[in-house]
Amino acid sequence: MSSLVLILGGYLIGSISFAVLISRLMGLPNPHDYGSGNPGATNVLRTGNKTAAALTLVGDAVKGGFALWLAQRFISAGVVTPASSEFVLAGVALAAFLGHLYPLYSGFRGGKGVATTAGILVVMSPPLAGVVFGVWLLVALVSRYSSLAAITAALTAPFAAAAVFGQSWYTLAVACMTLLLLWRHRANIGRLRAGTESRIRFGGSRKAPPSGDGRE
Repeated sequence: MSSLVLILGGYLIGSISFAVLISRLMGLPNPHDYGSGNPGATNVLRTGNKTAAALTLVGDAVKGGFALWLAQRFISAGVVTPASSEFVLAGVALAAFLGHLYPLYSGFRGGKGVATTAGILVVMSPPLAGVVFGVWLLVALVSRYSSLAAITAALTAPFAAAAVFGQSWYTLAVACMTLLLLWRHRANIGRLRAGTESRIRFGGSRKAPPSGDGRE
């Protein structure tokens, strides 16, 4: 098995859209057809089905971590013997992230990558993931803006990765994921600047809004 196969496998695993899959299994509308059209846990939550949203969140996180974990197992077992295992593993991590953003199975219409990045970071380095999650949680609780929490955590990630790994392929992969995540949140950044971004709501039911509201 070549290193390229591992990276391609990471992309294919990342391409699994749990928002679409869970919604179909639970008889919910396709997440592409309402709200922001974004296949992620936040948009699925607009149906009012918290279980579906939670399963989407967990699934998106697990697939990112699983892709990297599986590649680690193949390399440690000697199935793949690349010249630089870190280069290949960083490539798998980035490929899984890109799979979520541009999924092969969903017409390349993917999500924003927050949960998938979290899963990747947990496998890459639990301390790194802990720092990034801590930043996300703090900002989310204080500001009640999910998007601001994600953006702030993403900006923290490359610096935390550099502290853990130094100048490495992992750090470069995390930096690339940060740039892509910020790009995917560009509309949210605009709404935050305009003061029109939606805040996190605790409790209460939610109904799916009409398509094209532009929210996360």
